[in-house]
Amino acid sequence: MSDDHAIEAFLEMQAAERGAAPNTLDAYRRDLGGYAHFLAQRDKLLAEATGADITAYIAALGDQGMAPTTRARHLSAVRQLCKFMVAEGLMAEDPSHGVERPKKGRSLPKTLSVAEVDRLIAAAQARIAPSQGRERVRALRLYALLEMLYSTGMRVSELVGLPRSVIAGDPRVLTIKGKGGRERLVPLNPAAKAALDAYLAAGSDGADEGLSRMLPSRWLFASRGAEGHVTRQRLGQELKALAEEAGIDPEKVSPHVLRHAFASHLLDRGADLRAVQQLLGHADISTTQIYTHVLEERLKKIVFENHPLAQSKLG
Repeated sequence: MSDDHAIEAFLEMQAAERGAAPNTLDAYRRDLGGYAHFLAQRDKLLAEATGADITAYIAALGDQGMAPTTRARHLSAVRQLCKFMVAEGLMAEDPSHGVERPKKGRSLPKTLSVAEVDRLIAAAQARIAPSQGRERVRALRLYALLEMLYSTGMRVSELVGLPRSVIAGDPRVLTIKGKGGRERLVPLNPAAKAALDAYLAAGSDGADEGLSRMLPSRWLFASRGAEGHVTRQRLGQELKALAEEAGIDPEKVSPHVLRHAFASHLLDRGADLRAVQQLLGHADISTTQIYTHVLEERLKKIVFENHPLAQSKLG
């Protein structure tokens, strides 16, 4: 039986026995036609295919830029065809058995550009000057939280739950207790340190008695709420409101996005992946490797902007 006849027989079975819709049959026909064409280029028929051929076909689809989910669909069609041909006595064994399904790549984390982070910081600073009393403390607190999120890459739960005792030691670094109780040192840059100092100094002159209920606390980022400190949810809300003031889509902004921005911007400026792993508090380097797309883009940019052939135009 020819390859075309084998594929059509498979499609007839799908329609008659499984009630496959016309669109589904068309998709099978396209996918299996591509597979048969790939084998023909190797001087093979469908009945002669091996597991290595199928693996090579799926790899070739990947080389063409096809997404893992789409390649998985192609592999599923090939597997069903192989099972059909074995059942019909057209093949002795199923060559698709043991062929690995394409792995889904981890989705890239959302992040912000340096310019967008600068706009967020400027919007937070703009809130401070006109405010007074309790509102001024809140404005200074949000500014300090924003600076520390972006400059340290801390998880939001680590940041809002910082005890006040964390600032008792070296002012240039914070000792953070992260996941699994693991401790790590987090450098504090001058901008974050200045923002934190300004927040802690707010109301120290006693001008507003209401501040005394808010500032003296075991928590660094105190709040009058039930938990005693700013919650993750509240910080997320405040950042989205700040994004609107900065002219940024609020859906793009969250504490976790700022953590991603911290890592991405460091790598984009030449930081070592292992160093970023330590700063983020990742136990395994594989978790940090999601940011390798930044390194890849940096290398592409270097080549495209500096290689003489990249500047040439084909006639």
